Amino acid sequence: MGEKIRVVIAGINGKMGRASARCILEDPGLELVGAFGKADAAYVGSDIGDLASVGKIGILVSSRFQDIINSQRKPDVYLDFTCAEAAYGNFAVALASDVKPVIGTSGLTEKQIGEIVEMAVPVKLGGMIVPNFSIGAVLMMEFARMAGSLFSNVEIVEMHHTKKLDAPSGTAMHTVRKLESTGSLFNVREVEENELLAGARGGVSSAGVHVHSLRLPGLISHQEVIFGADGELLTVRHDSYNTNCFSKGILMAIKAVIGMDRMVVGLDKLLNLAAI
Repeated sequence: MGEKIRVVIAGINGKMGRASARCILEDPGLELVGAFGKADAAYVGSDIGDLASVGKIGILVSSRFQDIINSQRKPDVYLDFTCAEAAYGNFAVALASDVKPVIGTSGLTEKQIGEIVEMAVPVKLGGMIVPNFSIGAVLMMEFARMAGSLFSNVEIVEMHHTKKLDAPSGTAMHTVRKLESTGSLFNVREVEENELLAGARGGVSSAGVHVHSLRLPGLISHQEVIFGADGELLTVRHDSYNTNCFSKGILMAIKAVIGMDRMVVGLDKLLNLAAI
């Protein structure tokens, strides 16, 4: 077996950060060398294993990304599950230090994504921005793209827990971009709608896709894309019931970026979807 891929996690204290720590620790080809959070966060200085509920592993959460980069176990890859603003700053540190990013943070704008991709070009930094690490969710978005070339009316309903910061979700926005890639204009108005409550018809993309965001206790991560035509409805839906469904995609992305020399967006780039 070759040398292990060294990984550091940003956002270790969240559900996705803890889940990723567990799957990295279980993979024989990967080595978790650190994690970091805000300098004033209560979990800084804690053992990563305690946060991940696997027992102490002797590696403490740092307050700075740069401290881990400067250590003897400099990471090859950093996995980001923070917020959009922090992820943008973390990428700048990675760019200067040749650490390959796997950004799973939701809330990045299309402009920020474009800037990250462009900044990586001159130094040929390979990495990924992944709106959703679930294989099922990736297929849901791909099926939606396929249907989008055949239906002219579509709305997205995305549902998450009450602690999710951004709306719509990164998955919903990536689905919108998938639909827009068909070149279609959706939901052409047939009447002049009158919203009795502002936003009742949801957010609307430049291509006319309506997006509705639900935030309720008991939800994890769910999305349905509903297509309508004369006499029929087609619903493409994906539900995540725990964080285990993201593990395969996380590991896949970490291992894939080692061989990349540019930033790519979406886990679908790693799947053989041409045969679908």
